[in-house]
Amino acid sequence: MKTCNKYKALVIGTSAGGLKALKTLITALPSGFCLPIIIVQHLNPQSDGFMAHYLNQLSHMNVKEADSGEPIRSNHVYIAPANYHLLVEKDETLSLTVSEKVSYARPSIDILFESAAEVYMQCLIGIILTGANDDGSNGIKKIHSLGGLTIAQHPESAEVPIMPQAAINTGKVEMILHLEEIPKMLGELCNNPQSGKHKSI
Repeated sequence: MKTCNKYKALVIGTSAGGLKALKTLITALPSGFCLPIIIVQHLNPQSDGFMAHYLNQLSHMNVKEADSGEPIRSNHVYIAPANYHLLVEKDETLSLTVSEKVSYARPSIDILFESAAEVYMQCLIGIILTGANDDGSNGIKKIHSLGGLTIAQHPESAEVPIMPQAAINTGKVEMILHLEEIPKMLGELCNNPQSGKHKSI
C-alpha cells in the first residue's frame, strides 16, 4: 500500500445503528484530532438535522450539516443533509446534489467515498460502520485502488452487521476493528501515518 506523509481527511459511511456508533466514535477521538471528518448516514428524507446538533453538543469538534461550496477544515465534522448526496470537489470544498439515488440511498456512501478518493487519493481514510445494505462497498474499493486506508467495523460489534460485512467481502478492507478500537487507531494514524501500513485482519 502507498503511504501518505500526513492523512488529509476521513470519510465515514453508516446506516442502521449509525447514530449510536458515531456518538461512540466521535466523542472518543483524542482532543486535537487532526483530520476533517465527512460523514454519510442514511437518513429519513424528512430528517431535521437532529444528528448534527446532537453530536455537536457532545464533541470537542465542530459538528454540522454540510453546506454546498464550503471549504473542508480541520477540527470539523460534516454530515450529509437528508436527501442530498455529498461530494468532495477538487478544490477541497463540499458540494450537494439531488441526483438519482445510489443503492436506494440519497445520500449515498459510495458517492462520497468515490469523490473523496479522487481528491485525496492515498491521503484518505475510509471507514464503514453498522448498516443494513451494501452501500459503501464500491467506495471502499475506490479508496483502496487509489492508495487510501480502508477500515471496517468488526461485524460482531455492529448493531447491524450487513454493511461492514459487505465491505469486508470486497477483499479491500485493510483493518477490521471493534467500534471501541477505532478512535484509538485514528489517533495513532493522525500522529503517525506510517502505522496505517499495518493490517489488522
